[in-house]
Amino acid sequence: MFKRTLSPSLHVLLAGGLLVAAAVGTAGSANAATSTTADCRLSGATGATKTTPFTPTGITADDGRDDTAGLQSAIDRAGAAGGGVVKIPRGTFTLNGHLVLRTGVKLQGRGSATVLKAGPGFLSHTGPRGGYPVITTNGARDVTVTNLVADQSGDVLNGNVDGRLSEYLVDVRGSVNAVVDGVRTRNPFTYSIVAADSKNFCITRSTTRSATNGRYDQLDGIHVLNSSFGDVTGNDVDQRRGTDGDDGLVAHTMNGSVHDVRYVGNRVRGGNHGSAMQLAYTSSNDRIYNLTIQRNEFWGSPLSLRTGIYGTSGSASNIIVGGAPGQGNDFHDNGGNAIDFAGNLSSIKVTHNRLCRSGSVRVGAGSGNQTFSNTGC
Repeated sequence: MFKRTLSPSLHVLLAGGLLVAAAVGTAGSANAATSTTADCRLSGATGATKTTPFTPTGITADDGRDDTAGLQSAIDRAGAAGGGVVKIPRGTFTLNGHLVLRTGVKLQGRGSATVLKAGPGFLSHTGPRGGYPVITTNGARDVTVTNLVADQSGDVLNGNVDGRLSEYLVDVRGSVNAVVDGVRTRNPFTYSIVAADSKNFCITRSTTRSATNGRYDQLDGIHVLNSSFGDVTGNDVDQRRGTDGDDGLVAHTMNGSVHDVRYVGNRVRGGNHGSAMQLAYTSSNDRIYNLTIQRNEFWGSPLSLRTGIYGTSGSASNIIVGGAPGQGNDFHDNGGNAIDFAGNLSSIKVTHNRLCRSGSVRVGAGSGNQTFSNTGC
């Protein structure tokens, strides 16, 4: 739920419910390949494509010393060369700064064996937009973050600082053709993975967790803000490991729009403060449209899939929740209604979903709205 006005921090959660299929891949696997065409079919995102390797120098795993300069230098060299792959070895690498990707660069780890961890000096500096990202794209094009763990250390640092909602743990910001694939986030004190003001993005086979207790609010999992032509596929989002978590998935407009986004094959549990998925409006001109929410599993959340209106209601249109037989979502063991849409609605189609211990379907009046063939346990 929205609690403050520090920055763009409203929540829009769309959810559906299918167990993540094995074919999607294992989030964070050291052997996970770059996202397949099927994972990123709407966005067409390929991320960085050049394969020239760039080896970071001046970094040492597991010694607790700041590795920011060595990693950033390798990123900068790859960017200056027109693109390439910065390969990070196994181990935990301490960051007292914030990694900023360059156009054409892939940042690649060794799965769960590679950890980028905020260090004791992480809060002494801010990122390009005044926040505290572990990694930010900051306007770069054709970028990939893959096969690594990003740990914001919110369990040991006091992340209740100005700007914590200005940039996010993994921050796809103002970018075109960005891929986040097989990334695990830990110990957030802000949103975990965000596409903000971006186009042609793909967030796939990644994992978010919120496990702190009584320290923070507004800990969303995967948050799409004023962005379009995206895929959110095959992710495992659990914001309820502790008491601080908020929405699992969010489609959020802030004087803008979210449109043409697929949410497919995710497994999502919203946190104590939020929903499994939310569509959030902040003004009457905001629009959320052309969304597909299919084969997701939304489970164990205080609220399930809903709209959130913060200020004046915007509009939602051409949204498919489920679809043809076999494309439905699995809603189980959630509070409230499984689906609860309000606002200015049109062409909302909620069909062939399974609702088990999750209330019913409620969709406000609107032209072309349809709800049918949604079944119980």
